[in-house]
Amino acid sequence: MKRRDFLRATGGSGGAVALGSGVAAGQEGTGTATGTEGGGGGGTTHTVDMTDSLVFDPAELTIEAGDTVVWENVGSVGHSVTAYEDNIPEEADFFASGGFDAEQPARDAYPEQGDIPGGESYQHTFETLGTYEYFCIPHESVGMIGTIEVVEEIEEAAGGGERELHSIGAPIHPHWVGAATILMMFVSLVFTFYVLKYGESPNTGNTGGGD
Repeated sequence: MKRRDFLRATGGSGGAVALGSGVAAGQEGTGTATGTEGGGGGGTTHTVDMTDSLVFDPAELTIEAGDTVVWENVGSVGHSVTAYEDNIPEEADFFASGGFDAEQPARDAYPEQGDIPGGESYQHTFETLGTYEYFCIPHESVGMIGTIEVVEEIEEAAGGGERELHSIGAPIHPHWVGAATILMMFVSLVFTFYVLKYGESPNTGNTGGGD
C-alpha cells in the first residue's frame, strides 16, 4: 500500500473516532440539568411561574434543604403564595406573600396585603425537610395549589427516572455512545497495525538496484 493511501485510510478512521467523540459529548450535554435547578447542595434558586391560566408552573417541585424558591407572576392577574398551615413540616417556618406568620391572617388581609401583581415576585428559603403545600388565595377554588418537597439530595430522592445515573457515574445513553467511540478507536488501531505489518506492496520489498 502506498503511503498516500495509508494516510487517507487512517485519516478516515480518525475522523470516525472524532465524530463518535463529538456525538458522545453532545449527548452528555443534553443530559445535564437546565435552568437554575440542579444538584450540588443548598443555595440553588428555583423559579415557579404564576400565570394567567391560574396555575403554578411547575405545580410540584423537589428541592434541597437551603434552596430558595422564587414565585414570579408572569401574567397580569394578581396572585398570592400562601402556605397551608397544617400541611407543612411541624418545625418549619410558615411562609406567605405579605410576610404573614399564619394562614388565617393572610386570608383575611388579601388583597390589601399579600397580593403579587404582574411582573413582581415573592421568594422563600426552605431549611426544613418535608412536604409543603401552598395555594393562591383568590384562585384556590379553581385548583391553583402547589407542592414543594424538600430533601437532602435530589438524586437520592428521585428514585430513578431521567436523572438516574449509571453505575460509572454517566447517563446511560451517553455511556453507550462512549463505548461505541472506544470500539472505533480499537478498530482503528488494529487496522493501522495490520497495514503497517502486512500492507506493503510486493515491489517495496525489492532492495535490488535498478527500476
